[in-house]
Amino acid sequence: MATIGIVPRVTGLGGVRSFMEKFRQGLQSQGVQTTFDLDAPGLDAVLVLAGTKRLDALHRLRRRGVRIVQRLDGINWIQRRRWAGWRYTLRAEYGNWNLALIRRRFADRIIYQSQFTRRWWTDWFGPLDKPQTVIYNGVDLARYTPEGPHDRPSQAYRLLVVEGSLGGVLSFGLDWAVQVTDALAADGWPVQLTVAGRVDAASRVRAQRNCRAPVEFRGILPGEAIPQLDRSAHLFLSAELNSACPNAVIEALACGTPVAGFATGALPELLAPEAGRAVPYGGDVWRLEPADVPALTAAAVAILSDWPRWHLGARHHAQAHFSLETMVTRYLEVLLG
Repeated sequence: MATIGIVPRVTGLGGVRSFMEKFRQGLQSQGVQTTFDLDAPGLDAVLVLAGTKRLDALHRLRRRGVRIVQRLDGINWIQRRRWAGWRYTLRAEYGNWNLALIRRRFADRIIYQSQFTRRWWTDWFGPLDKPQTVIYNGVDLARYTPEGPHDRPSQAYRLLVVEGSLGGVLSFGLDWAVQVTDALAADGWPVQLTVAGRVDAASRVRAQRNCRAPVEFRGILPGEAIPQLDRSAHLFLSAELNSACPNAVIEALACGTPVAGFATGALPELLAPEAGRAVPYGGDVWRLEPADVPALTAAAVAILSDWPRWHLGARHHAQAHFSLETMVTRYLEVLLG
């Protein structure tokens, strides 16, 4: 039985922990063991989830001939456009340095989460002369499904935002969602906005004050609550900029919830014409220029006006492209093949 080491052992919120849990579940179903101990005997390969401080262990493993595969997310960049405080900035810049060092010096192979991510790393940190591939994130299609308990309203359209953090320098996603919801309400659409994730008190007050439709904050939810939440919405609004391969988007699609967002990052790669709409940002996204919120509102109108068709299209697209089994198989080809 093969054994794969995984580092770091991710805790808290975010897409990396979500991926780690799904990946370990998929490996277990295929009879592959995992461990977080890089000193464990008999390791066949190691998967580095972005970066790790255990460079000493990676060095020893490399000398022993153990294959090291790095899975790369995006690059920290918001702190270069918005002041986020010394602590956030230093952590972000250290993270970039650590990821780039492992990418160039320690990893034998690189897995990028999207074509966008591959281009981004190549542009900012240079090309590599080692095997590299793109593997999209996957989802358990039996768990994330349109079938099952939900509380989708019948007298209103529920818009949904799910993100780990939506405050501080990352508040722009919440601002867009509020503006879209308010514009729909102004045009007579019976809408409501539901937000799941960490949102500071000031941002919550501002959102509810600036929207004429109801805005509900669910706070931080456990992973097992997300499928029902996704099923309970009519439209998922992507709140990220230049995202590598957002798990929240794929999970919403699997639950039959169409997605609308700005065409930045990997979002255009993840959506098909029948599953959602990625609209032009409307300015220089890298400079955080104002977004074209009316274009996003128009996309929401188009989807809600023919919701049953988009509902089916979202699920079919997820089934065709984002199964957990396919993702795990492709990772094993890189790790052990």
